[in-house]
Amino acid sequence: MSKVDRRILKTQEALKTAVIELMTEKNFDDITIQDLSDKANVSRGTIYLHYMDKYDLLDKLIETHINELRERCEAAADLDFVTGSVIWTEYFERNYAFFSTMLASKGAPFFRNRFLEFLIEEFQDEVDNTKGKNEGLNKDLVVYFLASSYVGVVEWWFRNERPVTHLELAEQLGALLERICE
Repeated sequence: MSKVDRRILKTQEALKTAVIELMTEKNFDDITIQDLSDKANVSRGTIYLHYMDKYDLLDKLIETHINELRERCEAAADLDFVTGSVIWTEYFERNYAFFSTMLASKGAPFFRNRFLEFLIEEFQDEVDNTKGKNEGLNKDLVVYFLASSYVGVVEWWFRNERPVTHLELAEQLGALLERICE
């Protein structure tokens, strides 16, 4: 595997940081390439060397975080729901600027939809509607309910500026997941 030049990584990181910072100031649709260029202290041409447009930049940023959450899911596959939730909420906490911008503002409704789609995929294997509390229920409905609820709680946490610690959030989410999925 070839190494990526550190200057490229530094530029891409500056652009990702710039888009998040700009989204706290104004709607994504109102952000221009010049705004990004100024905020990241790079030329407009440099932006186009790395991304097709601002939507490509945002899409790649979103996919980076979704892929990281996916990897954390895979790593937590054999853990209980509370411990698995701690792994996620720690990630939310460490990436507060990104998630609070994406979920607590009008900045990027497409992130919320992408996050919801991802959770629906992840919860498909967790819900069993053939026995127990969920027996006879429509599996798609239960999965959608679970994923929507999870997104809603995480949004609530960011919108209210983390009214409980990420550990308390993890314990509560884990307990709720256990009630629905086991």
